[in-house]
Amino acid sequence: MTRTYTMGARAEAVAETRRRIIDAHFELGRERMFPDISLEDVAAAAGVSVQTILRHFQTRAGLTEATMDHAIAVVTEERHAPVGDVDAAVAAIVGHYEDRGQTALLMLAQEASDPQVAELTRRGRAMHRTWVTDVFAPFIGPRDPLIDLLVVATDVYTWKLLRIDRRHSQARTEKLICRMARSLLESAQQKGRSS
Repeated sequence: MTRTYTMGARAEAVAETRRRIIDAHFELGRERMFPDISLEDVAAAAGVSVQTILRHFQTRAGLTEATMDHAIAVVTEERHAPVGDVDAAVAAIVGHYEDRGQTALLMLAQEASDPQVAELTRRGRAMHRTWVTDVFAPFIGPRDPLIDLLVVATDVYTWKLLRIDRRHSQARTEKLICRMARSLLESAQQKGRSS
């Protein structure tokens, strides 16, 4: 019984160390370009040694891959919105961009020079398209060309243009994005009725 408990506690400690390392890398990536984050930086932030990081992930690329998987899972959860509720969907996406929009823009700035970051941004784009397809499912079909327009209306670059470049408040940004989404959906419904 003691041996089983000891092995369980050890496995839990290993999993917790792994989580701390990934979380540290993820948080550092919010502020700096991934090529500028050394294993020493991650080790210091996680409270472990570089050797511990390598024992868990073998290479820097292995750590980045695990961090990307973690990032996609976290972002998917943060962007959760009720299906068919345009206001709630826009509030969720704008809230997400308020917290992580600058990080997303930092990742997009790195995609041309870092293949792993390019893979993360590719996965992020696919995730956003899936989010649009799922959230607006009551209004559109899975192959509806309107999906492209809704992807643009709710994209991080749209948030950047309104919130950062135009300096609108979060509430105003939400209203404008919601207005775009509603206009697109209403236009499609009117077109459908007239066909």
